[in-house]
Amino acid sequence: MKKILVTGGLGTVGTVLVHELRKRGNEVWINDLPHYHDKRYLRGDVSSFNQMLEIFQNHKFDFVYHLGAEFGRWNGEDFYDKLWISNAIGTKNIIRLQERFNFKLIFFSSSEVYGDYDGVMYESVMDEIPIKQMNDYAISKWVSEMQVMNSKIMKNTESVRIRIFNTYGPGELYSNYRSVICLFTYRALNNMPYTVYLDHTRTSTYITDMAKTIANISENFISGEVYNIGGLDYHDIKTASDLILKYSGGNPDLVEYKESEDFTTKHKKVDCSKAIRDLNHNPKVDLEEGIK
Repeated sequence: MKKILVTGGLGTVGTVLVHELRKRGNEVWINDLPHYHDKRYLRGDVSSFNQMLEIFQNHKFDFVYHLGAEFGRWNGEDFYDKLWISNAIGTKNIIRLQERFNFKLIFFSSSEVYGDYDGVMYESVMDEIPIKQMNDYAISKWVSEMQVMNSKIMKNTESVRIRIFNTYGPGELYSNYRSVICLFTYRALNNMPYTVYLDHTRTSTYITDMAKTIANISENFISGEVYNIGGLDYHDIKTASDLILKYSGGNPDLVEYKESEDFTTKHKKVDCSKAIRDLNHNPKVDLEEGIK
C-alpha cells in the first residue's frame, strides 16, 4: 500500500483520481483550499510554502500527484496574478518540498503547452521545435514543467510530467471559464446561448479513462518521463456541440457559429503511444457515449 497525496484533490480531475487510487488499496490523502469533511483531508494552499511544509512535516508520502492549480486560458487572463501565484509559485513550493522530503512527483501539465504547433502532438515536439504558447495558462504550465526538469538536474528529484488533453465528464462544476463540453452542456440544458468555433479541433478524454491511466503511474513510475494522456476522438468543436444538442434537447437557434477564437490552439491531435506502452493507457469511452 502506497501513501499518496493529491493536491487539488477536490477538483474535477482530482476527485475521480482519488477514488481510483483508493479503490486500488492505497492510503490517499487530499489537499485543497476549502474546508472539507474527509478524514484524510489536509487543508492548505499550494502557493503558501509554510502551509504545505506543515503537511509534509507531519506526513511522509511515497507519491504526490500535483493537480493544485488555476485552470483555463481566459481565467488566466482575467485573474493572472492568482494564476501565476498558484501555478508557478505553487509548483515551485512542491518541488522545494520534494527536494527535502524525497517523494516521487507526478506533475499535471496541459495540452496547452503545445501552443501554436499544428501537427500530431508527440511529447518530443516540446524538445525539438520552438513553440509559442498562446496564453498565460499555457505559459504557466510550461514554466512549471521546466521547473520540474531543472530540479531533476540540480537535485536529482524523481518526477513524471503528464499533459492532459481536453478531459470532460461528470463533476465539472460550471463557470464561464470551464472546458468547452462543460460550457456547451450547461448552457444547452439551461437555454443559454453559446458560440461554436468552427476552425478548431480537439482530442477529448473521458474522465474515468484518464484517471485509470494516471493512477497507473504509481505502479510503473519511470522518473523523467513525460506522457500525453488523450482520448479516442479527434473531432471538431461543432461535432461536440451537435451531440450535446442531440442529448440535451437544447435549442440550436441559440448557438452562434464563428470561424476561430483568438489566443487559442487551433488543433490538438495527440499521440499517446508512450502512455499505451508504459501505463496501459486504454481509453474506452468515445465522444458520443461520454456526452450522453
